[in-house]
Amino acid sequence: MSLSPAPRLTAAAIVAAGAIALASCSGGSAEQPTGAVDPDATLTVGLQLEPTNLDIRRTSGAALEQALTDNIYEGLVSRAEDGEVVPSLASDWTISDDGRTYTFTLETGVTFHDGAEFTAEDVVATLDETRSDESMIGFPSLQAIEKVSALDEGTVEITLSEPNQNFLFLLTGPAGLIFDADDTTDMQTAANGTGPFVLEAWSQGDSLTFTRYDDYWGDPAGVADVVFAYIPEATALVAAGLDGSLDVLTAVEADLASQLDGAFELAEGETTDKFILAFNEQAEPLDDIRVREALRLAIDHDAILERVGAGEAQYGPVPVLDPGYEDLSDTISFDPDAARDLLEEAGVDDLTLELTVSNTYPTYLSTLLASMFADVGVTLDVETVEFSTWLNDVYSNADYELSLVNHVEPRDFDTWTNPDYYYALADEEAFDEVRALYAEAMRQTDPDASAELIAQAARVVAEQHPADWLFTRSDIVAIAPGIENFPVSATSTRLDVSDVTVSN
Repeated sequence: MSLSPAPRLTAAAIVAAGAIALASCSGGSAEQPTGAVDPDATLTVGLQLEPTNLDIRRTSGAALEQALTDNIYEGLVSRAEDGEVVPSLASDWTISDDGRTYTFTLETGVTFHDGAEFTAEDVVATLDETRSDESMIGFPSLQAIEKVSALDEGTVEITLSEPNQNFLFLLTGPAGLIFDADDTTDMQTAANGTGPFVLEAWSQGDSLTFTRYDDYWGDPAGVADVVFAYIPEATALVAAGLDGSLDVLTAVEADLASQLDGAFELAEGETTDKFILAFNEQAEPLDDIRVREALRLAIDHDAILERVGAGEAQYGPVPVLDPGYEDLSDTISFDPDAARDLLEEAGVDDLTLELTVSNTYPTYLSTLLASMFADVGVTLDVETVEFSTWLNDVYSNADYELSLVNHVEPRDFDTWTNPDYYYALADEEAFDEVRALYAEAMRQTDPDASAELIAQAARVVAEQHPADWLFTRSDIVAIAPGIENFPVSATSTRLDVSDVTVSN
């Protein structure tokens, strides 16, 4: 596994950074196990966001992909921590010169957890179903496919209607997962994949438990059992680590990290976790670009980063890890006076707006925003809801004024080309330009040319001020002594624990 780049910590995270440095040094106070790797061990991982059900094909939300992809379900390809596309159920592949035909050689000896043999026909049936059923989460990702064919028992050919620079990467997500064509499993509550673990139990509201799949086609999992323990409250998560309930904690708040010093080794990894404050352009007066720009001018990103402790500023829709990233800080600044002037120019006085935010996020973010908006004469009413309510009201029905959520998915710029997405651009000319630039970017066979076009489209989006990208989160992961090979980058969207080992 590749390691993350050097951490980016703000001033407020100096204490946490000190904890990281101390725990990571050979002289740290955490006692290191001296025993051998225990293949019968149980690994217990503390996570914050639990899936609402287990149907990864028809349910949105990163919690499903985080837990199930690569552990329970697999695709033809997967991705490493650094985002590189790597083999999975396909041992290798070739791409035609025109970028339209992908030929995959399948692994042999693969079985589903119910014992059924994995075949080329499963690949054909799965991808055909996903690309033809609009209820599937992966439906939009596979619309470039013209035909899926089984050339023989071990070879699948996928033909695209036109080149798609992102196609292989799209196959690393839910759209590319392969299922048994004849399966009748109730995917809401059960699972039947080809991965290194079998779903043992789901205790809703508490945990997911996996056990090693003894007939796995690849290298066996490093532990016998995995428990993903769901603890949504940040201080409770740390407390569970300190009382010995957890072997690993992910998404540790920077201001709580020092409490784990001596008991855990702390690592910080880069992510594509984009905390987006979206403005509903269909709601007055947010349909006025001057009002949206004014709200962005009122936001002090440095103050937010100082409070968050671990992360970096992001002024546009593409994070630094994704193709097409460009520093767009020239499109906005912190200028409360200019914000007041724009609001006055727009004829807006005594403005009150409602912010819908999930209760899975720390309250200090909405508190900071309320204070910053109050300074320019805008009252922010905060409506804190369950994440499932946010999914229904905001994501599905666009029933909101302002929304705050962490969009963790990598390479998700295509959401800005969807006219039905909850934060869609209302300006038709700008939307058409963004859509055309992105479509052209996807048709490129040269990744650098594609990235340049995405950067142009991202600038158009940023200049419409449809949202404010508050920051990109860095992930602080606390790892107990004796735990090896635990991933530390992009853990919100992918948590492959098959290589993790536990020493006595």
